[in-house]
Amino acid sequence: MLGFEDSGNLLRLLNGGEEQTVEDIVSEFNSIFRQSQYFNACTALEYLITEEKVLSPTQRLIAFAIIQQAYASQQPSSNPFISRLVDAASDDAAEKYERAFVLQLLGFTGGNNIELLKQSAADYIKNFDLSPHFLSPFNIQSFPQREQLQQQYCGKGHPEPFKCLFKDNSVKNVVPDPDVPHGCNSNSSEFDAQPGVASKIGSGNRDETVSGLLSSFSLEGLGPQWIRPFPPRLPVMDGELLWLNPDMNHELLWDYGMCADTSRGAAVRDLIAKALKNPLVPVQQEQVLVELANDPKLVYHCGLTPKKLPELVENNPMIAVEVLIKLVNSPEISEYFTVLVNMEMSLHSMEVVNRLTTTIELPTEFLHTYISNCISACQGIKDRYMQNRLVRLVCVFLQSLIRNKIINVHDIFIEVQAFCIEFSRIREAAGLFRLLKTLE
Repeated sequence: MLGFEDSGNLLRLLNGGEEQTVEDIVSEFNSIFRQSQYFNACTALEYLITEEKVLSPTQRLIAFAIIQQAYASQQPSSNPFISRLVDAASDDAAEKYERAFVLQLLGFTGGNNIELLKQSAADYIKNFDLSPHFLSPFNIQSFPQREQLQQQYCGKGHPEPFKCLFKDNSVKNVVPDPDVPHGCNSNSSEFDAQPGVASKIGSGNRDETVSGLLSSFSLEGLGPQWIRPFPPRLPVMDGELLWLNPDMNHELLWDYGMCADTSRGAAVRDLIAKALKNPLVPVQQEQVLVELANDPKLVYHCGLTPKKLPELVENNPMIAVEVLIKLVNSPEISEYFTVLVNMEMSLHSMEVVNRLTTTIELPTEFLHTYISNCISACQGIKDRYMQNRLVRLVCVFLQSLIRNKIINVHDIFIEVQAFCIEFSRIREAAGLFRLLKTLE
Protein backbone atom coordinates (compact mmCIF):
# COMPACT_ATOMS: atom_id res chain seq x y z
CA MET A 1 0.00 0.00 0.00
CA LEU A 2 1.27 3.44 -0.90
CA GLY A 3 1.46 6.43 1.39
CA PHE A 4 -0.51 9.61 0.91
CA GLU A 5 2.35 11.45 -0.84
CA ASP A 6 3.23 8.56 -3.18
CA SER A 7 -0.46 8.09 -4.01
CA GLY A 8 -0.70 11.75 -5.02
CA ASN A 9 2.42 11.49 -7.21
CA LEU A 10 1.15 8.36 -8.92
CA LEU A 11 -2.24 9.93 -9.57
CA ARG A 12 -0.57 13.05 -11.00
CA LEU A 13 1.40 10.87 -13.42
CA LEU A 14 -1.77 9.12 -14.56
CA ASN A 15 -3.44 12.48 -15.21
CA GLY A 16 -0.56 13.58 -17.44
CA GLY A 17 -1.69 11.42 -20.35
CA GLU A 18 -3.63 14.28 -21.93
CA GLU A 19 -0.59 16.52 -22.60
CA GLN A 20 2.69 14.80 -21.67
CA THR A 21 4.26 12.12 -23.77
CA VAL A 22 4.41 8.61 -22.42
CA GLU A 23 8.21 8.80 -22.39
CA ASP A 24 8.20 11.91 -20.17
CA ILE A 25 5.73 10.32 -17.74
CA VAL A 26 7.80 7.13 -17.47
CA SER A 27 10.96 9.19 -16.96
CA GLU A 28 9.26 11.19 -14.20
CA PHE A 29 8.06 7.93 -12.62
CA ASN A 30 11.64 6.65 -12.48
CA SER A 31 12.81 9.87 -10.86
CA ILE A 32 10.07 9.92 -8.19
CA PHE A 33 10.04 6.25 -7.20
CA ARG A 34 13.06 4.27 -6.17
CA GLN A 35 13.58 0.87 -7.73
CA SER A 36 12.63 -0.78 -4.43
CA GLN A 37 9.22 0.96 -4.71
CA TYR A 38 8.49 -0.21 -8.24
CA PHE A 39 6.65 -3.33 -7.15
CA ASN A 40 4.30 -1.52 -4.73
CA ALA A 41 3.54 1.19 -7.27
CA CYS A 42 2.93 -1.29 -10.09
CA THR A 43 0.77 -3.44 -7.79
CA ALA A 44 -1.44 -0.41 -7.14
CA LEU A 45 -1.64 0.31 -10.86
CA GLU A 46 -2.53 -3.31 -11.59
CA TYR A 47 -5.37 -3.08 -9.10
CA LEU A 48 -6.69 0.12 -10.68
CA ILE A 49 -6.68 -1.21 -14.24
CA THR A 50 -8.44 -4.39 -13.10
CA GLU A 51 -11.54 -2.29 -12.41
CA GLU A 52 -12.56 -0.79 -15.77
CA LYS A 53 -14.57 2.09 -14.35
CA VAL A 54 -11.87 3.46 -12.07
CA LEU A 55 -9.47 4.98 -14.62
CA SER A 56 -10.15 6.96 -17.77
CA PRO A 57 -8.89 5.57 -21.13
CA THR A 58 -5.75 7.75 -21.12
CA GLN A 59 -4.99 6.86 -17.51
CA ARG A 60 -5.24 3.16 -18.33
CA LEU A 61 -2.72 3.49 -21.17
CA ILE A 62 -0.29 5.36 -18.88
CA ALA A 63 -0.70 2.65 -16.23
CA PHE A 64 0.14 -0.10 -18.75
CA ALA A 65 3.16 1.87 -19.96
CA ILE A 66 4.54 2.36 -16.45
CA ILE A 67 4.06 -1.34 -15.59
CA GLN A 68 5.91 -2.42 -18.73
CA GLN A 69 8.66 0.23 -18.69
CA ALA A 70 9.44 -0.25 -14.98
CA TYR A 71 10.94 -3.65 -15.85
CA ALA A 72 11.94 -2.90 -19.47
CA SER A 73 15.63 -3.48 -18.68
CA GLN A 74 14.88 -7.16 -17.90
CA GLN A 75 13.56 -10.04 -19.91
CA PRO A 76 9.75 -9.89 -20.37
CA SER A 77 9.37 -13.12 -18.43
CA SER A 78 11.09 -11.47 -15.43
CA ASN A 79 8.41 -8.81 -15.21
CA PRO A 80 6.17 -9.84 -12.26
CA PHE A 81 3.20 -8.27 -14.05
CA ILE A 82 3.72 -9.82 -17.47
CA SER A 83 0.65 -12.04 -17.00
CA ARG A 84 -1.52 -8.95 -16.49
CA LEU A 85 -0.12 -7.36 -19.67
CA VAL A 86 -0.78 -10.56 -21.65
CA ASP A 87 -4.33 -10.70 -20.31
CA ALA A 88 -4.96 -7.09 -21.35
CA ALA A 89 -3.57 -7.68 -24.85
CA SER A 90 -5.73 -10.78 -25.39
CA ASP A 91 -8.96 -9.49 -23.79
CA ASP A 92 -11.62 -9.56 -26.47
CA ALA A 93 -13.90 -7.29 -24.42
CA ALA A 94 -11.29 -4.52 -24.16
CA GLU A 95 -10.98 -1.58 -26.49
CA LYS A 96 -8.94 -2.28 -29.65
CA TYR A 97 -6.69 0.74 -29.12
CA GLU A 98 -5.88 -0.52 -25.62
CA ARG A 99 -4.98 -4.01 -26.84
CA ALA A 100 -2.91 -2.58 -29.65
CA PHE A 101 -1.10 -0.22 -27.25
CA VAL A 102 -0.13 -3.10 -24.94
CA LEU A 103 1.04 -5.23 -27.88
CA GLN A 104 3.27 -2.39 -29.08
CA LEU A 105 4.67 -2.01 -25.55
CA LEU A 106 5.53 -5.71 -25.55
CA GLY A 107 7.16 -5.36 -28.98
CA PHE A 108 4.93 -7.99 -30.50
CA THR A 109 4.90 -6.25 -33.88
CA GLY A 110 8.66 -6.59 -34.10
CA GLY A 111 9.17 -2.87 -34.46
CA ASN A 112 10.65 -0.29 -32.10
CA ASN A 113 8.26 1.18 -29.57
CA ILE A 114 10.24 4.43 -29.25
CA GLU A 115 7.80 6.21 -31.54
CA LEU A 116 4.96 4.99 -29.37
CA LEU A 117 6.50 6.49 -26.24
CA LYS A 118 7.09 9.89 -27.90
CA GLN A 119 3.39 10.64 -28.18
CA SER A 120 0.80 11.31 -25.52
CA ALA A 121 -1.88 8.78 -24.59
CA ALA A 122 -4.59 11.15 -25.77
CA ASP A 123 -2.92 11.57 -29.19
CA TYR A 124 -2.53 7.81 -29.51
CA ILE A 125 -6.24 7.23 -28.95
CA LYS A 126 -7.19 10.12 -31.25
CA ASN A 127 -4.95 8.92 -34.12
CA PHE A 128 -5.47 5.21 -33.63
CA ASP A 129 -7.93 4.78 -36.49
CA LEU A 130 -5.50 6.65 -38.77
CA SER A 131 -2.77 4.00 -38.40
CA PRO A 132 -3.62 1.18 -40.81
CA HIS A 133 0.03 0.08 -40.85
CA PHE A 134 -0.21 -1.05 -37.21
CA LEU A 135 0.24 -4.74 -36.32
CA SER A 136 1.94 -5.60 -39.59
CA PRO A 137 1.67 -8.26 -40.89
CA PHE A 138 -1.69 -8.54 -39.01
CA ASN A 139 -4.62 -6.32 -39.83
CA ILE A 140 -6.55 -4.43 -37.18
CA GLN A 141 -9.11 -7.19 -36.78
CA SER A 142 -6.55 -9.92 -36.16
CA PHE A 143 -5.12 -9.97 -32.64
CA PRO A 144 -2.94 -12.80 -31.32
CA GLN A 145 -4.41 -15.42 -29.01
CA ARG A 146 -3.62 -15.62 -25.30
CA GLU A 147 -1.74 -18.91 -25.63
CA GLN A 148 0.54 -17.45 -28.29
CA LEU A 149 1.39 -14.44 -26.09
CA GLN A 150 1.93 -16.58 -23.01
CA GLN A 151 4.30 -18.85 -24.87
CA GLN A 152 6.28 -15.89 -26.22
CA TYR A 153 6.51 -13.71 -23.11
CA CYS A 154 5.62 -15.66 -19.98
CA GLY A 155 7.74 -18.74 -20.44
CA LYS A 156 7.90 -21.44 -17.77
CA GLY A 157 8.47 -19.00 -14.92
CA HIS A 158 4.87 -17.76 -15.03
CA PRO A 159 2.42 -20.64 -14.57
CA GLU A 160 -1.31 -20.13 -14.51
CA PRO A 161 -2.26 -17.90 -11.56
CA PHE A 162 -3.55 -19.76 -8.54
CA LYS A 163 -7.31 -19.62 -8.16
CA CYS A 164 -8.14 -19.01 -4.50
CA LEU A 165 -11.74 -19.77 -3.55
CA PHE A 166 -11.64 -17.24 -0.70
CA LYS A 167 -10.12 -14.47 -2.81
CA ASP A 168 -12.52 -15.10 -5.70
CA ASN A 169 -15.49 -14.74 -3.35
CA SER A 170 -14.22 -11.64 -1.54
CA VAL A 171 -16.15 -8.38 -1.66
CA LYS A 172 -14.27 -5.90 -3.85
CA ASN A 173 -13.51 -2.36 -2.76
CA VAL A 174 -14.94 -0.96 -5.99
CA VAL A 175 -18.56 -1.66 -6.89
CA PRO A 176 -20.63 -0.12 -9.70
CA ASP A 177 -22.89 2.77 -8.78
CA PRO A 178 -26.47 1.40 -8.85
CA ASP A 179 -27.79 4.87 -9.71
CA VAL A 180 -25.87 5.06 -13.01
CA PRO A 181 -27.99 3.56 -15.88
CA HIS A 182 -26.62 0.42 -17.51
CA GLY A 183 -24.61 1.15 -20.64
CA CYS A 184 -24.04 4.79 -19.74
CA ASN A 185 -20.55 6.10 -20.49
CA SER A 186 -19.24 7.13 -17.11
CA ASN A 187 -16.29 8.87 -18.79
CA SER A 188 -18.58 11.36 -20.51
CA SER A 189 -17.95 15.00 -19.66
CA GLU A 190 -21.60 15.45 -18.68
CA PHE A 191 -20.85 13.67 -15.41
CA ASP A 192 -18.07 16.09 -14.48
CA ALA A 193 -18.97 18.25 -11.51
CA GLN A 194 -19.66 21.82 -12.65
CA PRO A 195 -19.32 24.77 -10.24
CA GLY A 196 -22.67 26.25 -9.26
CA VAL A 197 -24.62 23.42 -10.96
CA ALA A 198 -26.43 20.61 -9.16
CA SER A 199 -24.56 17.31 -9.51
CA LYS A 200 -26.02 14.64 -11.73
CA ILE A 201 -26.44 11.04 -10.73
CA GLY A 202 -23.07 9.30 -10.88
CA SER A 203 -21.01 12.47 -10.81
CA GLY A 204 -18.20 12.86 -8.30
CA ASN A 205 -14.51 13.43 -7.85
CA ARG A 206 -12.82 10.50 -9.56
CA ASP A 207 -9.31 11.57 -8.52
CA GLU A 208 -10.34 11.70 -4.86
CA THR A 209 -11.74 8.16 -5.11
CA VAL A 210 -8.60 6.82 -6.77
CA SER A 211 -6.37 8.52 -4.20
CA GLY A 212 -8.41 7.00 -1.41
CA LEU A 213 -8.13 3.54 -2.93
CA LEU A 214 -4.36 3.86 -3.16
CA SER A 215 -3.63 5.31 0.27
CA SER A 216 -6.39 4.19 2.60
CA PHE A 217 -8.10 1.02 1.46
CA SER A 218 -6.89 -2.54 1.28
CA LEU A 219 -6.34 -3.76 -2.26
CA GLU A 220 -7.40 -7.28 -1.35
CA GLY A 221 -11.03 -6.45 -0.60
CA LEU A 222 -13.08 -7.99 2.18
CA GLY A 223 -12.76 -11.75 2.03
CA PRO A 224 -14.47 -14.44 4.12
CA GLN A 225 -12.61 -15.37 7.28
CA TRP A 226 -10.74 -18.63 7.36
CA ILE A 227 -12.08 -20.78 10.18
CA ARG A 228 -9.19 -22.05 12.28
CA PRO A 229 -10.49 -24.38 15.03
CA PHE A 230 -8.27 -25.10 18.00
CA PRO A 231 -6.33 -28.33 17.57
CA PRO A 232 -7.22 -31.13 20.00
CA ARG A 233 -5.02 -31.62 23.03
CA LEU A 234 -2.65 -34.52 23.19
CA PRO A 235 -3.41 -37.06 25.93
CA VAL A 236 -1.46 -36.66 29.16
CA MET A 237 0.99 -39.50 29.59
CA ASP A 238 1.85 -41.19 32.87
CA GLY A 239 4.56 -39.28 34.70
CA GLU A 240 3.89 -36.13 32.71
CA LEU A 241 3.14 -32.87 34.48
CA LEU A 242 -0.45 -31.75 34.04
CA TRP A 243 -1.14 -28.04 33.74
CA LEU A 244 -4.02 -27.06 36.00
CA ASN A 245 -6.43 -24.28 35.10
CA PRO A 246 -8.55 -23.84 38.22
CA ASP A 247 -12.00 -22.41 37.68
CA MET A 248 -11.98 -19.35 39.92
CA ASN A 249 -15.11 -17.41 39.10
CA HIS A 250 -15.18 -15.06 42.05
CA GLU A 251 -18.39 -13.11 42.50
CA LEU A 252 -17.86 -9.44 43.19
CA LEU A 253 -19.58 -8.10 46.29
CA TRP A 254 -20.37 -4.44 46.57
CA ASP A 255 -19.26 -2.74 49.76
CA TYR A 256 -22.27 -0.61 50.62
CA GLY A 257 -20.39 0.93 53.53
CA MET A 258 -17.77 2.40 51.20
CA CYS A 259 -17.78 6.20 51.22
CA ALA A 260 -20.71 6.14 53.65
CA ASP A 261 -21.24 9.06 55.97
CA THR A 262 -20.01 7.80 59.35
CA SER A 263 -20.42 11.12 61.13
CA ARG A 264 -24.14 10.61 61.71
CA GLY A 265 -23.50 7.94 64.38
CA ALA A 266 -20.74 9.80 66.17
CA ALA A 267 -22.95 11.01 69.03
CA VAL A 268 -24.48 7.56 69.56
CA ARG A 269 -21.06 5.91 69.49
CA ASP A 270 -19.78 8.27 72.15
CA LEU A 271 -22.80 7.62 74.38
CA ILE A 272 -22.58 3.83 73.91
CA ALA A 273 -18.89 3.98 74.83
CA LYS A 274 -19.84 5.76 78.05
CA ALA A 275 -22.73 3.34 78.66
CA LEU A 276 -20.28 0.41 78.69
CA LYS A 277 -18.46 1.91 81.68
CA ASN A 278 -21.06 3.74 83.77
CA PRO A 279 -24.83 4.25 83.94
CA LEU A 280 -26.00 7.14 81.78
CA VAL A 281 -28.03 9.98 83.16
CA PRO A 282 -31.70 10.02 82.09
CA VAL A 283 -31.09 12.76 79.48
CA GLN A 284 -28.33 10.74 77.81
CA GLN A 285 -30.43 7.57 77.90
CA GLU A 286 -33.30 9.40 76.27
CA GLN A 287 -30.97 10.75 73.55
CA VAL A 288 -29.73 7.25 72.65
CA LEU A 289 -33.26 5.82 72.56
CA VAL A 290 -34.52 8.68 70.37
CA GLU A 291 -31.60 8.38 67.93
CA LEU A 292 -32.13 4.61 67.58
CA ALA A 293 -35.87 5.10 67.09
CA ASN A 294 -35.31 7.68 64.33
CA ASP A 295 -32.68 5.62 62.50
CA PRO A 296 -32.65 1.88 63.42
CA LYS A 297 -29.56 1.33 61.20
CA LEU A 298 -27.47 3.36 63.64
CA VAL A 299 -27.28 0.24 65.78
CA TYR A 300 -24.79 -1.17 63.23
CA HIS A 301 -22.52 1.88 63.62
CA CYS A 302 -22.69 2.40 67.40
CA GLY A 303 -19.58 0.38 68.14
CA LEU A 304 -21.29 -2.42 70.12
CA THR A 305 -20.03 -6.00 69.72
CA PRO A 306 -21.21 -9.27 71.33
CA LYS A 307 -18.16 -9.24 73.59
CA LYS A 308 -19.16 -5.84 75.04
CA LEU A 309 -22.82 -6.77 75.67
CA PRO A 310 -22.42 -7.89 79.35
CA GLU A 311 -20.99 -4.48 80.26
CA LEU A 312 -23.92 -2.69 78.63
CA VAL A 313 -26.45 -5.01 80.34
CA GLU A 314 -25.03 -4.37 83.81
CA ASN A 315 -24.67 -0.60 83.45
CA ASN A 316 -27.61 0.33 81.20
CA PRO A 317 -30.14 -2.52 80.82
CA MET A 318 -32.77 -0.34 79.09
CA ILE A 319 -30.34 0.63 76.31
CA ALA A 320 -29.26 -3.02 76.01
CA VAL A 321 -32.88 -4.07 75.49
CA GLU A 322 -33.41 -1.44 72.78
CA VAL A 323 -30.18 -2.37 70.98
CA LEU A 324 -31.02 -6.10 70.98
CA ILE A 325 -34.49 -5.39 69.62
CA LYS A 326 -32.96 -3.44 66.72
CA LEU A 327 -30.45 -6.27 66.08
CA VAL A 328 -33.06 -9.06 66.04
CA ASN A 329 -32.82 -9.40 62.22
CA SER A 330 -29.04 -9.16 62.16
CA PRO A 331 -26.97 -12.25 61.27
CA GLU A 332 -25.03 -11.69 64.51
CA ILE A 333 -28.08 -11.88 66.83
CA SER A 334 -27.31 -15.50 67.71
CA GLU A 335 -23.88 -14.43 68.99
CA TYR A 336 -25.50 -11.77 71.19
CA PHE A 337 -27.96 -14.35 72.61
CA THR A 338 -25.11 -16.76 73.31
CA VAL A 339 -23.22 -14.10 75.25
CA LEU A 340 -26.38 -13.08 77.15
CA VAL A 341 -27.29 -16.62 78.20
CA ASN A 342 -23.78 -17.37 79.44
CA MET A 343 -23.13 -14.13 81.35
CA GLU A 344 -23.27 -14.02 85.14
CA MET A 345 -26.82 -14.05 86.52
CA SER A 346 -27.98 -10.71 87.93
CA LEU A 347 -31.02 -8.55 88.37
CA HIS A 348 -30.15 -6.56 85.27
CA SER A 349 -29.61 -9.61 83.04
CA MET A 350 -32.98 -11.07 84.11
CA GLU A 351 -34.60 -7.69 83.55
CA VAL A 352 -33.18 -7.57 80.03
CA VAL A 353 -34.36 -11.12 79.24
CA ASN A 354 -37.79 -10.48 80.77
CA ARG A 355 -38.30 -7.32 78.68
CA LEU A 356 -37.13 -9.10 75.55
CA THR A 357 -39.70 -11.90 76.10
CA THR A 358 -42.52 -9.36 76.13
CA THR A 359 -41.26 -7.53 73.04
CA ILE A 360 -39.83 -10.08 70.61
CA GLU A 361 -40.06 -13.83 70.20
CA LEU A 362 -36.98 -15.45 71.71
CA PRO A 363 -35.76 -18.90 70.69
CA THR A 364 -37.13 -21.66 72.95
CA GLU A 365 -33.69 -23.20 73.33
CA PHE A 366 -32.32 -19.86 74.52
CA LEU A 367 -35.01 -19.56 77.24
CA HIS A 368 -34.53 -23.14 78.46
CA THR A 369 -30.78 -22.68 78.66
CA TYR A 370 -31.14 -19.36 80.46
CA ILE A 371 -33.55 -20.85 83.06
CA SER A 372 -31.19 -23.78 83.66
CA ASN A 373 -28.28 -21.39 84.17
CA CYS A 374 -30.35 -19.33 86.64
CA ILE A 375 -31.18 -22.41 88.69
CA SER A 376 -27.53 -23.53 88.64
CA ALA A 377 -26.42 -20.05 89.73
CA CYS A 378 -28.81 -20.15 92.74
CA GLN A 379 -27.52 -23.54 93.79
CA GLY A 380 -23.89 -22.48 93.52
CA ILE A 381 -24.00 -19.39 95.78
CA LYS A 382 -22.60 -19.98 99.28
CA ASP A 383 -23.75 -16.69 100.79
CA ARG A 384 -27.21 -17.42 102.27
CA TYR A 385 -28.42 -13.80 101.90
CA MET A 386 -27.35 -13.46 98.29
CA GLN A 387 -28.73 -16.92 97.59
CA ASN A 388 -32.17 -16.09 99.00
CA ARG A 389 -32.21 -12.81 97.06
CA LEU A 390 -31.33 -14.47 93.76
CA VAL A 391 -33.88 -17.28 94.38
CA ARG A 392 -36.63 -14.71 94.86
CA LEU A 393 -35.64 -12.99 91.62
CA VAL A 394 -35.62 -16.26 89.69
CA CYS A 395 -39.01 -17.31 91.06
CA VAL A 396 -40.60 -14.00 90.15
CA PHE A 397 -38.99 -14.26 86.69
CA LEU A 398 -40.34 -17.79 86.16
CA GLN A 399 -43.83 -16.86 87.34
CA SER A 400 -43.87 -14.01 84.83
CA LEU A 401 -42.85 -16.34 81.98
CA ILE A 402 -45.46 -18.96 82.97
CA ARG A 403 -48.36 -16.53 83.46
CA ASN A 404 -47.61 -14.76 80.16
CA LYS A 405 -47.41 -18.19 78.46
CA ILE A 406 -44.02 -17.38 77.03
CA ILE A 407 -42.71 -20.86 77.84
CA ASN A 408 -44.34 -24.25 77.96
CA VAL A 409 -44.11 -25.25 81.62
CA HIS A 410 -44.24 -28.96 80.79
CA ASP A 411 -40.86 -28.70 79.04
CA ILE A 412 -39.11 -27.62 82.26
CA PHE A 413 -41.59 -28.95 84.84
CA ILE A 414 -39.29 -31.46 86.56
CA GLU A 415 -36.32 -29.13 86.80
CA VAL A 416 -38.40 -26.20 88.15
CA GLN A 417 -40.29 -28.44 90.57
CA ALA A 418 -37.02 -29.74 92.03
CA PHE A 419 -35.83 -26.14 92.35
CA CYS A 420 -38.98 -25.15 94.27
CA ILE A 421 -38.68 -28.12 96.65
CA GLU A 422 -35.01 -27.36 97.32
CA PHE A 423 -35.80 -23.77 98.29
CA SER A 424 -39.27 -24.32 99.76
CA ARG A 425 -38.33 -22.24 102.80
CA ILE A 426 -38.53 -19.12 100.63
CA ARG A 427 -42.03 -17.75 100.15
CA GLU A 428 -41.60 -17.01 96.41
CA ALA A 429 -40.44 -20.59 95.77
CA ALA A 430 -43.50 -21.98 97.54
CA GLY A 431 -45.73 -19.72 95.47
CA LEU A 432 -44.07 -20.94 92.28
CA PHE A 433 -44.60 -24.55 93.40
CA ARG A 434 -48.33 -23.95 93.94
CA LEU A 435 -48.53 -22.39 90.47
CA LEU A 436 -46.96 -25.50 88.97
CA LYS A 437 -49.48 -27.74 90.74
CA THR A 438 -52.37 -25.77 89.31
CA LEU A 439 -50.99 -26.34 85.79
CA GLU A 440 -50.56 -30.10 86.12
